[in-house]
This record gives sequence, C-alpha cells and structure tokens, in this order.
Amino acid sequence: MGKRTRSQRRGSSPKNRVSSHRFPASNRIPRVNGVIGQVIDLIHSPVHTAPLAKIKFDDGTVGHIAAPEGISIGQSISFGDNVSLRPGNVTTLEQIPEGTPICNVEARPGDGGKFARSGGNSATLEARMDDKVRVRLPSGKHKDLPAKCRATIGVLSGHGRAEMPMMKAGAAHHRAKARGKPYPTVSGVAMNPVDHPHGGGNHQAVHGPSSVSRNAPPGQKVGNIAPKRTGRGRSRQQEGT
Repeated sequence: MGKRTRSQRRGSSPKNRVSSHRFPASNRIPRVNGVIGQVIDLIHSPVHTAPLAKIKFDDGTVGHIAAPEGISIGQSISFGDNVSLRPGNVTTLEQIPEGTPICNVEARPGDGGKFARSGGNSATLEARMDDKVRVRLPSGKHKDLPAKCRATIGVLSGHGRAEMPMMKAGAAHHRAKARGKPYPTVSGVAMNPVDHPHGGGNHQAVHGPSSVSRNAPPGQKVGNIAPKRTGRGRSRQQEGT
C-alpha cells in the first residue's frame, strides 16, 4: 500500500500560496455597460503571463483587464454594445463579427472572463446559433457560449514568452516562486512504487494506472486497468495459473 503523492501531501500550506505583494490586481472584466474608461497605466504582474491595463472611469473607480496587443497608455476603452472593433474594447459576443480574434472570454454573462487569458493567446468567434455563439478556443476545441457573454477584442500581449529558454535554474526558481508553485518538481515515474503509483519499473514509463484519482485511498487502483506485467514478460493472472 503506497503513500499519498506529494501533491496530496502538500495540501493548502501558506508556503505554496502567492504572496499578496506579488498580486497587484485580478484580471476581471469590470461589470459596467455603456461607459468609456481610460488606460492610465500598464502593470507588470508576476502572477500573470500578460501585463494588466489599469483603467480609470469617469466616476473615479478603477478596473484591471489583461492588456491586448496594440493597447497604450492614454487610450480609451469602451464597454457596451455599440463599440468599435478596436483592441481592448469589451462587448458581448452577439455584437462581434465572425472571424474576429477575442480574448478573456466569459463562460457565463458577468463572470469576468474564463477563456483565452494567457499571454499571446486568443479565441476566434466562428458562428452564431440563435442565443448561442460558437467560439474556437486556443486549444482548437469549439465551445458554444451564451451570446450575452462578454469578451475583449484583440490578441493578448505577451506572445513568445514560452520560446524564451531558461538559461539558469534560478530563473525557473523565481518564476515558480512568483506563482506560488513548488520548484524543483519530480515526476511520478522517477519515484519508487511506495512514493507514487507511477513509480518503479526497470525504466521510466507508466505501467500501471494511466490516471490517478486524488480522491481514492492511497495505493488503490482506479478504473479498468490492465494487469501489470512483470520483468519475465508474464502478467499476474498468467502467474497464478
């Protein structure tokens, strides 16, 4: 019977949380309609892969959204139904023409944005179907969303961040620390069988469960799993016969 995996044993320790001073603001579309805001600053956020645009409205309130490419300080951002197709403007999906690149797309009206939120990504509006709109996500998957969901027009800035190599281990350490992630990490196939369900064997490969449930008791197999083969090339069922 094995032990709990490291991700299970880690739990909700404050050591693995993002420090408050590293989190300047949240990336949420403000719940406003028919107003125009002005970009007063572009903020670097270590916990986001794209810079945040700080927007100030006429009533003095301030909001933050992920900055798309082409946005600049002093630019006006429109929120509502009748907006121009400029990068940064926010409107509902039913008002956006087909084939327009969009980002920070809401899954439900008013949730602030759930899809296409990482740097350099964008979704594409492909078709309208009554009160639904079909959107192609960055992964290539198509998703039907309510037409009243909002989105930001344009492609998020920060493109090419994944192409920058990590020249030193310290760079990877600081990147993980800014996001509250553990570093370094060890894969399950590199562990012993007692430490992880993927561990053990004469070479690094997942012989047993292809997926491990975090809710199952430690050491218990999940799903329909083929019998594990031994080093002699025979399964356990064959050995018992």
